[in-house]
Amino acid sequence: MSEYFNKISKINFEGSTSANPLSFKYYDENQMVLGKTMKEHLRFATCYWHTFTWPGLDPFGGPTLDRPWMKSGNAMEMAELKLEEAFDFFSKITTPYFCFHDRDISPEGETYAETQKNFFHIIDLMEKKMSETGVKLLWGTANAFSHKRFMAGASTNPDPEIFAYAAAQVKDCMNATNRLGGENYVLWGGREGYETILNTNMKMEMENLSRFLELVVDHKHKIGF
Repeated sequence: MSEYFNKISKINFEGSTSANPLSFKYYDENQMVLGKTMKEHLRFATCYWHTFTWPGLDPFGGPTLDRPWMKSGNAMEMAELKLEEAFDFFSKITTPYFCFHDRDISPEGETYAETQKNFFHIIDLMEKKMSETGVKLLWGTANAFSHKRFMAGASTNPDPEIFAYAAAQVKDCMNATNRLGGENYVLWGGREGYETILNTNMKMEMENLSRFLELVVDHKHKIGF
């Protein structure tokens, strides 16, 4: 049962003259525009990271957002709480889609096997929530940048173990996105590239990136995405 948004009702269209701050002034999902409803034209998606995971910090200061699922404690319990509150938010603001990074929805474990177990446990719960609410997944993506292991990149990392770790992450996230009916899969190379040409074998890194993308395409066809 959601608690964070329990005092907030579903957000409805009330028009531009409404004084209610929790209402749509111009977006009426049922209004017809050029033969389609606004909902069909404007396929809004709530991003898990920006809405529920970002702690509200900047380069000059620490976190400023104090939310129940950000507190210390059992990481999986916090992930389950975040999921519950996220789907309550989706339902109340009526965004037809959502999107996520794998680490937005589940914590990293001590080993990759534990990380994988955590991820697919939340995917199981997410699948049920999607069925209950009708909210759809627009896209999923793997966070292969936040952890310090990716300091020198993921697919362009010169360390084969890091390359393999990133490949495993992307494979799992592609499988989950496909299973949930996601309409797209995103590859976001947040820390790919190089810091200085002086210590970088550009030929090797470009070949690694090319190989990584080939593996992604092969897996896409393998699972029928």
